[in-house]
Amino acid sequence: MNRFITAIYIILTFTLSCVAQMPNKNVPVVSAEKEHYKPGNAWTLSWPLGTHQESSIDTLLYGMSRQFIPAISSDAWASTGTFAGEGIDMIYFQRPTRSQFIFEDPIEHWIPTFSKEKFYNVYIPMTLLSYDFGGNRDNHNDRLKAVFAGNVNRKIGVGANLDYLYSKGAYSYQAAKNLIYGMQGYYKGDRYEMQAFLEHYNSVNQENGGITDDLYITDPAELQGGVDKIEPKSIPTRLTRAKNRVVGAEFYMTHAYKLGFWRDISQPNDTILREEFVPVTKFVYSFDYRYGHHTFTNTNSSEAANFWSNTYFNPSSTNDQTRWRAFTNTFGIEMIEGFQTWAKFGLSAYAEYEIDRFRIDTQTPTIPEGSEPSTDGLTSLPEGVTNSLVHNRNRLWVGGRIEKTKGSILRYAADARFGLLGDAAGELDIKGNIQTRFKLAKDTVVITADGFFRNTTPSYLLQHYVSNHFVWNNDFGKTRSFRIGGRLHIPWTQTDITAGVENIQNYIFFNSESLPEQYGGSVQILSLALEQKLKFGIWNWNNTLTYQATSNSDVIPLPAFALYSNMFIDFEAFKVLRMQIGIDCDYYTRYKGLTYQPATMQFHVQGADAVEVGNFAVANAYIQAKISKTRFFIVWSHVNQGLFGSNYFSMPHYPIDPRQLRFGLSIDFAN
Repeated sequence: MNRFITAIYIILTFTLSCVAQMPNKNVPVVSAEKEHYKPGNAWTLSWPLGTHQESSIDTLLYGMSRQFIPAISSDAWASTGTFAGEGIDMIYFQRPTRSQFIFEDPIEHWIPTFSKEKFYNVYIPMTLLSYDFGGNRDNHNDRLKAVFAGNVNRKIGVGANLDYLYSKGAYSYQAAKNLIYGMQGYYKGDRYEMQAFLEHYNSVNQENGGITDDLYITDPAELQGGVDKIEPKSIPTRLTRAKNRVVGAEFYMTHAYKLGFWRDISQPNDTILREEFVPVTKFVYSFDYRYGHHTFTNTNSSEAANFWSNTYFNPSSTNDQTRWRAFTNTFGIEMIEGFQTWAKFGLSAYAEYEIDRFRIDTQTPTIPEGSEPSTDGLTSLPEGVTNSLVHNRNRLWVGGRIEKTKGSILRYAADARFGLLGDAAGELDIKGNIQTRFKLAKDTVVITADGFFRNTTPSYLLQHYVSNHFVWNNDFGKTRSFRIGGRLHIPWTQTDITAGVENIQNYIFFNSESLPEQYGGSVQILSLALEQKLKFGIWNWNNTLTYQATSNSDVIPLPAFALYSNMFIDFEAFKVLRMQIGIDCDYYTRYKGLTYQPATMQFHVQGADAVEVGNFAVANAYIQAKISKTRFFIVWSHVNQGLFGSNYFSMPHYPIDPRQLRFGLSIDFAN
């Protein structure tokens, strides 16, 4: 089936590419002799009505090498250490909302999601092709990425994307790979609009459970009789035959039909009658299909007995399967902002209906006919638990939105969604933002305030789950969270100040036994961040400092301070070569960090003997350059390894990658 889908994808991509490159009178033609061409624009979609959110085309030089270093996916990133591996953002306000299919959350940084999906309106067909690589035969990392976009005419655009990530890992049994592909298309007419995309990913991660002793990193001489060096691949790990696979797909399509009127836009001396269509009301229908399949396997029973406290179904091997499918239909109506001078804001209302299904299975040993199942080496099951769960849900929400996106002084938006049916009944999600701009010292200062209040039902998988090593059957209440914050942007000093506070009640976390637990009290999170850019000639120094405080570090542990600093020179050589040469660094303070449970792919708090992580810096020296439509980089990641201590663990027992030379090349093909 997967091969069939892949074959169809390749054929369609090739066909769309050929169609988009056909000459078209309606598309402006740009001389091939010109060095630069008009790149067009890009946008993402907002849920659920598919409203456009302005985005950018990825052709920037700044930060190019940073995307290939797993340790700095965030200013404070806790991960299994390898590129394309599982991780969680320890800057709390940057974490995405927990998804219904919780196995996607640890790899969310690498996989396609609705909010990341981009559509392109380009004047001539565009292909962005990049290849990053590093390491040697035993620990190499690779990433091949391609984005194609082209317009058939002014109203129709198509696109396709491919992303292949592969890492052998610096340490044993840590390989990871992920194949992502997708396609997009849109039609933008005066009255009718359509946008659609299909994304698919297949992520596979070997799980080594961490190294057996942290001294192999911090003090190898103590374990090796005075020998103070050890090859990372020689360090023993707690698991050798464990693997997670997560396969997912999403198909989204939105249609809109607009009612309005035609308006004369002819100039006074223009002899040709020119008109434009002014939409007043828009009727929207959106359909979304999501699919997820998680598999965890382990074939080494002796390691399993030492690693997991419980084994419920099969003492010799593990094969856990979880499947999820969701169909969502949304109907909406929108009054469009600005169709008359008095229409200062847009107003919309919608109804969203979702059907989803969970199926959870774990493999039991094959029992010869006439024999009784053996319970040797097995943990007693809770009453009523079997090796399979199936659950269907029907959920209904209604919601509305008011927004003002135009105006030089004041802009705002507010959303409200209410749950009416199924376990969504009683849900409430209200969010909003307001922005003001004013002139000061010949520039524009921007002040933004935002916030939300949510009363949401936990994921079904946090309530009910069955597997070979973990079983739970919970009756959690809704989680309530209230956040308010703001941002100040001062352009002439290149300063951004962000502040926010959140109160969370009934927060669900994974405890020291790797089981979901609901904390009945309230937890408060305070966050303050300063982003400051300095520039003197070709010398640049960009810094981001984040302060966080949590009222209960046993439930939500966070590093108090996190720092990202990037010092570089930015100049043009030979009038055509743009270069950036510098060194960047991540640092965060010590705290009792989260750790990772491979069988459920969840990050959980530690117990009484909690190990602290942090208080180390990861520095990366790099050269980045751009000539015409070609970008490339050379980066020496973790260049400071061992210079200021060797306690480079982002999680207990999971060291980050050691020093490695990495390269990257990206070409923008204007077809």
